[in-house]
Amino acid sequence: MSIKYLTAKLAQQIDEELMNQAGAFSIDQLMELAGLACAQALARVYDKKMYPNVLVCCGPGNQGGDGLVAARHLGMFGYTPTIFMPKPGSKEIYQRLKSQCDNMKIKTIPPSEDTSLLRDALSSSNVILDAIFGFSFKGPIRAPFDTTLPLLTDSHLPIVSVDIPSGWDVEEGKIERIGLQSDVLVSLTAPKLGVRSFNGRHFLGGRFIPKTLEEKYQLNLPEYPGSDQIVELKE
Repeated sequence: MSIKYLTAKLAQQIDEELMNQAGAFSIDQLMELAGLACAQALARVYDKKMYPNVLVCCGPGNQGGDGLVAARHLGMFGYTPTIFMPKPGSKEIYQRLKSQCDNMKIKTIPPSEDTSLLRDALSSSNVILDAIFGFSFKGPIRAPFDTTLPLLTDSHLPIVSVDIPSGWDVEEGKIERIGLQSDVLVSLTAPKLGVRSFNGRHFLGGRFIPKTLEEKYQLNLPEYPGSDQIVELKE
């Protein structure tokens, strides 16, 4: 049987169950495992010898938290990540994850209406990790993201997206003109309906779904190889 693609409602439901008595995970655990998977996927496709400089773009929500975790792991893997947060998150967990990156001496571009800082960072980057919008995104794309996404696209750098390319609808796919066209996608938990049309390299990450939830929702997840946190999905 083929892997199940999730609606927005089902993705939300599984997320909630992972963190209640059924799953018994904390959000810290889930972010750590998700971010590690994203860092591993980027490293699998973009070797650090040829792509050492990674611009990690983080949104203000849980997606951005995954990005901050990934940035820290990429630093541990020997890459040189730079963090860009168009609108930093305000939750306590976000602040802690950012402090962990600071302690790794990972550079952060301060949010600014002046796009020259982002343009400069893009000119010295080799690959982008897109952790801006997650599966709860609903358009239209508002400031400051309406200027950020076109700049990422215009850079012509390869893009690795976390869970869903930023600007895509979780169920309908790329309906916003300025939604990113990613080269690599790391679906977390299970892929979402909107990425059925995605034609780049597609990985599944987030090796934390308990058997009980996998069976309850009939997710039909593939087997992860060895100790890998990711598995490539092939049509």
